[in-house]
This record gives sequence, C-alpha cells and structure tokens, in this order.
Amino acid sequence: MHADHLETPLRIGVVGLGYIGTTVGRQFHRHSDATVHALCDLEADRLTESGREFDVPAERRYTDYTAMLEADPIDAVLIGTPHTLHYEQVRMALQRGYHVYCDKPLATDLEHARDLTERAERSHQTLMVGYQRHLQTAFRTARERFGDRQPNWLTASITQDWIDDARGTWRLEPALSGGGFLYDTGSHVIDGVLWTTGLEPDSVTASMDFHDDDRRIDARAHLDVRFTNGATGTFSFHGDAPSVREHIHCWDDDGAVYLEGRQWGPRDVREIDADANEYDPYIDFRTEQTRADAFLESVRTGSDPPATARDALRVTALTEAAYEAARTGDRVPVVLEN
Repeated sequence: MHADHLETPLRIGVVGLGYIGTTVGRQFHRHSDATVHALCDLEADRLTESGREFDVPAERRYTDYTAMLEADPIDAVLIGTPHTLHYEQVRMALQRGYHVYCDKPLATDLEHARDLTERAERSHQTLMVGYQRHLQTAFRTARERFGDRQPNWLTASITQDWIDDARGTWRLEPALSGGGFLYDTGSHVIDGVLWTTGLEPDSVTASMDFHDDDRRIDARAHLDVRFTNGATGTFSFHGDAPSVREHIHCWDDDGAVYLEGRQWGPRDVREIDADANEYDPYIDFRTEQTRADAFLESVRTGSDPPATARDALRVTALTEAAYEAARTGDRVPVVLEN
C-alpha cells in the first residue's frame, strides 16, 4: 500500500498497559491512520482505565494475549510487556500475519533474537523495535558523519536511579526482565552507539556489580568492546546514581562527535575538530517523527522501519556476550549468526 495515507485506519491491539503501551498507544489513538482496537493486560484496573481512554469497549479488553489475537480482527500489535515475554508474543503475531511494534529489547536470548530477525526478514510484515534514538534528530545528525567513515575510539555512559525506580516492579525479577540495568536503559545506549556509528562488535570483556545474590540483576556494568574495524570502546552503566545523564563520545581521525543529555529530554550534538574547537550543528527538532508515525509509514510504504530486528539482534548479541564475560572473566566473541 503506497498511498499518502492508509486506506483504512490500522487496527492496533495493545499488549501490556504500562508506560510504553500507554505512551505509544496514545500516539496511535490520536493518529488519523490508526485506531486502538483491542487491549490486553493482566490487571483489571489498567484495562478499565485504558479502555476508557482509548474508547475500547469491554468486550475487546483481554487478559489473555492469545485470546486477543484469535478473537479480534486486528492488523498490528503494540507489545509493551516485560522483556522475556517479547519473543513468544512477537513470533505469534508474525505467524498470524500482523505487523508488530515491540518495545526493546526484542529478545533476551540470542537464539530467539536470531529467529525473530529471520522471520521478519522473510515476511512482508513490519517489525519495528522501540529504539527511539533512531528517530531523534541529534542521533540522526551524528550518524551522517559516519556515512563514509567510522570512529576508531569511543566512550559511552548513562546513569540513572534505576534500582530505586525499579523496586516493586518486574524489572527486578530476572524471569521477566532477563537481566538488569544493562538490558533496560543500557540497551538504548548500546543501540544508539551501534546504529549511529555503523560499527560491528567483535568481542567484549565486562565487569558488573549485581543487585541480587543470584547475580542476575546488574546495577553497574563496564564493557570493553573491540569492533571488527579495529576500533575500541568502553561502555559504563550506573543504575544506582542520583540522576539521569548520558554521554556518548565517538572519535575518528578528524575529531569527534559528542552526544549528551540529561533526564529524558532531547540530546545535544556537538562536533569537535582536530584543534579541540567545538561546533553545534543546526538541528531541527520539528522534523522528528513519533514512534507511531514511523511505524505507520513503514506499514504504508513497505520500507524498513527506523529500528529493525537486525538492529535489535546486534544489541542482544553484545548484551548476552557481556553478561557471559562478566560471569566468566573471559573475553567473549560477539556472534550474530549461528
């Protein structure tokens, strides 16, 4: 379908009515090319509240994901559930021919990430992953620098009061989260670096401080990554800090690009030349798409979404290798394919 607008609004089933489900759900609800048609969540209060907000009647509110897929005529699924549930839910939706918007990470198991990538690349459905930095003007501006070159050294870090924020939630339950701070907020930073630079990770060593006795929920993580082009980089993730600050510095032979920001506002981008002079490239935030805009454009045109399953596969591969490296003390290869 290649018209300016979809012929009929895309009917969305929202699964998981937490922050992502309701935030991106509102974008679809307000969009002329979409309608929130069905809802699924385990909590009755959330179903009732979101049902009223999105004008979804009680007969199209579900506590069982499979029942929603089988009972309602939908076109696409928005998945905002805990991390470890993504694989089965995405796989089932693709098998039934539905388009999918899935929050990050796509999967917390490398074989699962490979499987979903293969399925998405074989299908005609859109599978978009919720790495929103691909839509942010600062990251898109920085990426332009690396269209014909790559960095040779980089540092990236993010801090957050994540442990306190996550208390009492599924994020501190490994069976649902798949890991700790690295798999949650840290996943965005890894993705942002890999997508912006075009670098392919080759191997990683890591050290982690764990919040739990079973050493599953990392509160701090430090990664030393080698890339296939010979570049090296360090990533530091501190999930027990007072506030959110993000810093990504990517150096090449001519200087550097700095991406920085605080809390969850827009990131700033600066260029540094060989004489250490700083320049602020002009960026127009008005050109940024919402996540719903980008997803619907991909469905309408048949083009790749801004964040693809293969982008997400790279993140899962590096993340899983980092956890193995932290537990074994070894340098672990990052292997995308079997």
